[in-house]
Amino acid sequence: MNREKRAAIFARLRAENPEPTTELEYSNAFELLIAVVLSAQATDRGVNKATARLFAVANTPRAILELGLEGLKAHIKTIGLYNTKAENIMQLCRLLLQRHDGEVPSTRTALEALPGVGRKTANVVLNTAFGQPTMAVDTHIFRVANRTGLARGKTVREVEDKLVRWIPREYLKDAHHWLILHGRYVCVARKPRCAACVIYDLCEFKEKTA
Repeated sequence: MNREKRAAIFARLRAENPEPTTELEYSNAFELLIAVVLSAQATDRGVNKATARLFAVANTPRAILELGLEGLKAHIKTIGLYNTKAENIMQLCRLLLQRHDGEVPSTRTALEALPGVGRKTANVVLNTAFGQPTMAVDTHIFRVANRTGLARGKTVREVEDKLVRWIPREYLKDAHHWLILHGRYVCVARKPRCAACVIYDLCEFKEKTA
């Protein structure tokens, strides 16, 4: 796929959704970080239900530590792997207070040093909270990038690196959101909704549905 076609794809995605954003509900960088940590192997809807309860009583590192581990678990027990996630969040909150005065850092190195924060989580926070042109490749984006021909690769990191390198700069900051939403609602895994796709004629998928 050449640069012109990639630019045309993102021009259409932008026209359809000029201001894309995450479906996770949050009001500051710390809430976003906690929501993304909780979202691993969980749906955004499920996370939002849990964080609505949690953030109503504790939405700072100190407040979550004051809840205690069992108190935190009580608020997030509807989320998969909540025991491990709760332990990571407690450690994460301690480190934020010890190393960053309770603030979420805006560098990849500092974010990835926090428990429960891997490259994908760091990319989401850097992009959504701080406006950096990063690409958090989840299963949806991995599928869309390979299926459409935007950036084919065998690993998540390979796809990430190609997308960051090949997406025209003017679209890169919002590209993560466009692609994840496209994969979530249109270019779905089992039977893509090609008839409803705004980039149908630009997509290089050979098995398009009617």
